[in-house]
Amino acid sequence: MAVSLSRALPAALAALGDLALDLRWTWSHEADALWRHVDPAAWERSPNPWTILADVSAARLDELAADRSFLDHLERVVAARRAYLERPGWFASTYGAAALAGVAYFSMEFALSEALPLHAGGLGILAGDLLKTVSDLGVPLIGVGLLFQEGYFRQMIDSEGWQYEANPYNDPATMPIKPVLGEGGDWLRIPLELPGRILHLRVWQASVGRTSLYLLDSNDPLNSPVDRWITGKLYEDGAEIRLLQEIVLGVGGWRAVEALRPDVDVCHINEGHAAFATLERARRLSVRLGIGFKPAWCAARAGTVFTTHTPVAAGFDRYDPRLVERYLRPLLNLSDETGPSITEILALGGADEDGGQDRFNMAYLAVRGSLVSFGVSRLHGRVSRHIFQPLFPRWPVCEIPIGHVTNGVHVPSWDSAEADRIWTAACGKDRWLGMPDEHSKSIEGLSDKELWAMRGDSRRELVHNVRAWLSLHLRRGGFSAPTIAEASSVLDPNVLTLGFARRFTAYKRPNLLLHDPARFGRLLNDDRRPVQIVIAGKAHPRDDEGKRMIQSWIAFARQAAFRRRVVFLEDYDISLAQELVKGVDVWINTPRRPWEACGTSGMKILVNGGLNLSELDGWWEEAYAPELGWAVGGAAPEREGDADARDAETLYARLEGDVVPEFYDSDRDGIPRRWIARIRQSMATLSPRYCGTRMVGDYVTKAYLPAARRVRERLAGSAEGTNSLVLWETRVRRAWSSLHIGKATVDAGDGVLTFTVPIYLGEMAADDAQVEVYADPSDHDGPEVARLARGEPIAGATSGYIYAGTVRSLRPPEHFTVRVVPYHPSAELPAELPLILWQT
Repeated sequence: MAVSLSRALPAALAALGDLALDLRWTWSHEADALWRHVDPAAWERSPNPWTILADVSAARLDELAADRSFLDHLERVVAARRAYLERPGWFASTYGAAALAGVAYFSMEFALSEALPLHAGGLGILAGDLLKTVSDLGVPLIGVGLLFQEGYFRQMIDSEGWQYEANPYNDPATMPIKPVLGEGGDWLRIPLELPGRILHLRVWQASVGRTSLYLLDSNDPLNSPVDRWITGKLYEDGAEIRLLQEIVLGVGGWRAVEALRPDVDVCHINEGHAAFATLERARRLSVRLGIGFKPAWCAARAGTVFTTHTPVAAGFDRYDPRLVERYLRPLLNLSDETGPSITEILALGGADEDGGQDRFNMAYLAVRGSLVSFGVSRLHGRVSRHIFQPLFPRWPVCEIPIGHVTNGVHVPSWDSAEADRIWTAACGKDRWLGMPDEHSKSIEGLSDKELWAMRGDSRRELVHNVRAWLSLHLRRGGFSAPTIAEASSVLDPNVLTLGFARRFTAYKRPNLLLHDPARFGRLLNDDRRPVQIVIAGKAHPRDDEGKRMIQSWIAFARQAAFRRRVVFLEDYDISLAQELVKGVDVWINTPRRPWEACGTSGMKILVNGGLNLSELDGWWEEAYAPELGWAVGGAAPEREGDADARDAETLYARLEGDVVPEFYDSDRDGIPRRWIARIRQSMATLSPRYCGTRMVGDYVTKAYLPAARRVRERLAGSAEGTNSLVLWETRVRRAWSSLHIGKATVDAGDGVLTFTVPIYLGEMAADDAQVEVYADPSDHDGPEVARLARGEPIAGATSGYIYAGTVRSLRPPEHFTVRVVPYHPSAELPAELPLILWQT
């Protein structure tokens, strides 16, 4: 049953098995060298230690077992891994183990290595980088995902430059994972009650340093052929199979968490795909504690965190409510008289609190099931507050409870050997195992010569690899011998190298550089200051417009005038991305603002001394400064006129007037001093700010620790706190319509505004409401909110009081409006109760 090596390793090499199963090797330069030495050809073909061990000959293993140099190398790698696993870690040293029992991080995608192809793009890359980072920091977090029989497609380009797709099978025997065993020694299986049958889910484990990723798999012989395909393909097209995947991830995933790590107190949902975990967690609490679903939902919500990555509302998964009802009834036991009604459940994914809707929205369920929600950049946080405003009617956009934690990248996974060497010399070997507060000063001390040498070595390595990849692709495509031979002379290691690699789709504008091909061609082939570019990326299988964009680049690159200056590399994957970000001088990103939620590809070049030329969108909107890189576009979300033409003009102008001259402006020693100063400033300022350690640190302080504290408080004393909140909410909802705000008076003088207003509470208890004055954000300041104090009862009125208070403000009285909001000392508003009444 268990997946294992088909042969025994020599005793001297026994440690290789454990090393191969620990995906820590994906960010260890020393481990890379070890595996490359085992089988250089196999490592270049597919950097997967597990398959290397399975396929390498017995004779070669015997050679290695007798190779003292290799054994010494193996001992160093094993000792380094042991020390890494045994160190207490940043989290334990900073907060202590008792502060957080555990976090379960749910994601539909995880990108850790090409050896584990379970991702389609940036969402998976981010999830994989987060797992690696929590391992480095010792945060008690586990990942929960799905083991797909087919990951995202592999790209093939035909002789006409058209993209085709292949979907290779993911054989668990060739992947660095192992079955999870239950208490009886059998494979742990998670049952799900589907209409008319039980779905059995197998559980697999991938080790990621000090943490684990648990993967659910429906491809079990106990299931029907149709059900075995639920985890068949990442992002299956059919609505019903997609819904089932999200049920498996959310409901099955939470059941797996309780079977493996029942002490977990925080659930983190990475995008809305796993939102059903909120319902299952509440159901399990209800059963275990013997409380109603509403108190259980109130408690579960307190310990749930949601991150949205979607910049447009149309991007959320939405389903026919009847389809959702069909599957949730048996799963949540909705026929039980003590449980919630299907109407209540469907309302949680509806556009309004009464369940009025055309579709069940997974992101809406995630927001309602979480007390803390985040976008993935500062700008995306603002965009998300607009997107989710329908869930909080009449609340100001600035108070919609969506914050932001800007993404970061796991730096050791993306740095080059050359960059690793100079960062180690400047900041120490353990520089990314804690918060990178002091790194800036250390990097600022690097000499121009060191930095320029690093960039030259990295660019030379990139050119060497591009030539090898291009030659391989041309041979596979059946091109002529002369054409294949030309691959050995593409690019120049001394020429300014641009990089552009991402998904090819309209909003990312991957062809903006081709807006004026003649102008771009002159830039590439300038006699004194030439430019070269490496492009890669995939289009969605059904996106013919994206495929035509790829075809345009390939046609451009195949022109005789540009063959040495332009290279399109097919089948963009993690391995290719790692090489590109190490070697390019300038990374280009050209999305239509504000459709790039974050865009972490540009962060990956920072540690390697690469610079960014990007649209002011996503992370670059908050990171950009003139001394750190270059910007395209303006700050307005939508600008009048032809924005593409205007941005293309700006892009060409930045390259012609700023980027190219600065790169080639060298002194007598051949060093471009201004360029190096920009690299140094970018590395020192941006690398620490946009690394994974900062991102995870933000999640720990902004989300995980507060969520753990809240859920413990609400579950204390037989969940008395949640019962109190539910009674309060019921009471407030019933009485809310009886509220009435009278006419306010304002006295102004010396920068002080004094407000007096009669409030008629009707059936509302006085302690259940809070009266405030509010002013919208201005051009220079945020919103102003001040609480008014309850005074004497109004004579002759029922539940009427005079509320009064002062506000120190230079703004005129007409900027302020009186409002009433619910109040409970333990409630988070408006996340838990989005009621609000404004003075008319």
